[in-house]
Amino acid sequence: MKKMKLTTKIFIGLATGVVVGLLLQGTPEIANTYIKPFGTLFINLIKMLIVPLVFSSLIVGAASIGDVKTLGRIGAKTLSYYLLTTAFAVGIGILLAKVFVPGSGLSIPVATDMTASEAPNLVDTLLNIIPKNPLQGLVEGNMLQIITFSLFLGIGATSLTESQSRPFISFFESLAEIMYKITGFIMSLAPFGVFGLIVPVVASNGTNVLIPLIKVIGAVYIGCVLQTVFTYAITVKGFAGVSPVAFLKGIMPAAATAFSTSSSSGTLPVSIKTIKENFGVSDKIASFVLPLGATINMGGTSLYQGVCALFIAQVYGIDLSITQMGTIVLTATLGAIGTAGVPGGGLIMLSIVLSSVGLPLEGLTLIAGIDRILDMARTTVNVVGDLAASIVVGASEGEMEPVSTKQIEIA
Repeated sequence: MKKMKLTTKIFIGLATGVVVGLLLQGTPEIANTYIKPFGTLFINLIKMLIVPLVFSSLIVGAASIGDVKTLGRIGAKTLSYYLLTTAFAVGIGILLAKVFVPGSGLSIPVATDMTASEAPNLVDTLLNIIPKNPLQGLVEGNMLQIITFSLFLGIGATSLTESQSRPFISFFESLAEIMYKITGFIMSLAPFGVFGLIVPVVASNGTNVLIPLIKVIGAVYIGCVLQTVFTYAITVKGFAGVSPVAFLKGIMPAAATAFSTSSSSGTLPVSIKTIKENFGVSDKIASFVLPLGATINMGGTSLYQGVCALFIAQVYGIDLSITQMGTIVLTATLGAIGTAGVPGGGLIMLSIVLSSVGLPLEGLTLIAGIDRILDMARTTVNVVGDLAASIVVGASEGEMEPVSTKQIEIA
């Protein structure tokens, strides 16, 4: 009998979790007490991988590129792709909010004492990229600082002779391979983890939350589909010659994991495995582009912010000018640099976007109840954008093997 693929098992876990969650709607405490811990354990196992995996893979990726000039060229291509596609995503979100008008006719009491979590401004975020104490950044899991320190170490290794740098690089190559092996074991538990994550969400929210805000959810999900097909799939076809069918088929393992965990960083191990095995992207491109994307590429999150900002404006009866909409695009695009690739990080960033155009922060209460549902979709798009960037950059650098739809096997 043919072994069931992991993607199939994950979707079975999702479907079963939805059914069980609906059955437990009247008693969500059962789901939170007895089922949620399995999901929490799975997330904790994934979080355990993130720092050592990013640290080792980025050092190896930067060192393997060979010289600073090449690293700068690849970095410029990657950043340009991420920023342009993120800006396009915000535009899609604003357009859909204009078309759907999700806030029309909606009247929900808003707490007057609601305050947003304070987040650093763009200047502080950029300054904080350079760690004062790299070890502290590693311990605290500050991804921007970890990435910066890793790149410095990798670049520094390229300036040494082969005999000087080889022991250092070999150690981190071994560490990265060990983390990949551990990832394989943890991902075999994904169907159970997904079940534990989904059941309490459905049991707590159910249809009572979905119905009043169904247009918001619909706009975000439609926007995510449009971003995937008309931005990522088309650019991959145009720059790398990979057909949309092959692209969409090949990204399924990572996309399913992202949808289930709502964590770009947590999906990173699966993303690296997917991009290397299904699309033939080289180690040095995958090890550089994907960890960087898991931290700064937030296309789906920015799209969600565009929809939600206009939704809140509509609920409060505030008409946004073209200038204000442009400010939303700019803030969401640049702010993606400081958005954590973990569940719920987008809600913090949304408070910055609302403040940038003077919208009431009390509006966050309207989104918080369904944020987990929206988080699954936006995180999936974030991860798909990372994969697309790897393919585009890999093809432009000649670091990718030709692929066809028949070659791709969904693991």
